[in-house]
Amino acid sequence: MSPDYENHAGTRPAAWRDDLTGGDDSLFAGRPEPVNEYTGRTLTYEVTGRIARITFNRPERGNAITADTPIELAAAVERADLDPRVHVMVVSGRGKGFCGGYDLSIFAENSFAPAEGAQPTEGTVLDPEVQARNHNPWGTWDPMVDYAMMSRFNRGFSSLLHANKPTVAKVHGFAVAGGTDIALFADQIICAEDARFGYPPTRTWGIPAAGMWAHRVGDQRAKRLLFTGDSLSGKQAEEWGLAIEAPPADELDARTEELLERISRVPINQLVMAKLALNSALLNQGVLNSGMISTVFDGISRHTREGYAFQLRSATAGFREAVRERDEPFGDWKRAQFDQPKD
Repeated sequence: MSPDYENHAGTRPAAWRDDLTGGDDSLFAGRPEPVNEYTGRTLTYEVTGRIARITFNRPERGNAITADTPIELAAAVERADLDPRVHVMVVSGRGKGFCGGYDLSIFAENSFAPAEGAQPTEGTVLDPEVQARNHNPWGTWDPMVDYAMMSRFNRGFSSLLHANKPTVAKVHGFAVAGGTDIALFADQIICAEDARFGYPPTRTWGIPAAGMWAHRVGDQRAKRLLFTGDSLSGKQAEEWGLAIEAPPADELDARTEELLERISRVPINQLVMAKLALNSALLNQGVLNSGMISTVFDGISRHTREGYAFQLRSATAGFREAVRERDEPFGDWKRAQFDQPKD
């Protein structure tokens, strides 16, 4: 008999329920714990028990996307992926909703030039002045400079799909436009029944760069949404298979915690193997190819005659007025705003 028999995991009741740091035979025995929490420019990160909580933290702007968002999201996901205590990560938003898309004030009204962020960009393809020049309606557009910029947003958001461990998006209020590019990369979406999902920019000036709609809801339903720019309620998202559950808004927190708790009881290695096996089907469906093509087409949509008209209207009359003119014929422009203008 092995001299280490007394310390073997098999001698403890249900030792498989330990996390990777449990027991004297753990690979991590005696090693310090990773950082439990931090606050970034666009989100916060916190580990509670076996759950990593990533929370978008720009509630005054509807958690709108900035140049920092994909960088910080990918870093937080990587931190959780490497933490031996974490079994599952959940992404949510503070304030009125999950994410209202790209920040209106720094993209449409500023020639699609993202503001300076935490990452040095001067003199690179991410330089705001370079991108502003590349979105000049009277200039020459370089589609690959555009792709170099937009693909980095996509790459950061897709960390939710490509992480080894399970990821859950908890959506309340709204996940619209670029916000859906983030949510649809999560392994599981749980939302309030009155939440709102949609990509209104397909009416002009946008194609979902993530390319995930058909993979999540199927061909016909994806086309139904993207041919019209219409949105789904949280309840409809559940019925269409986009969300796994859509409880009443006041039950969303409790139901999410129940789901996270159930996932976190499963050993990390089992979770990773299950996710890798299931992701292989998505990869064989062409998820990466969908994202590449969709990102290129998103750039094209901003450089058509119609796209330039929308951009110039945003720059002269303001983004909200351009959105009103775009969405009012469809009857949903006010519901697209997380901070409606005063009458």
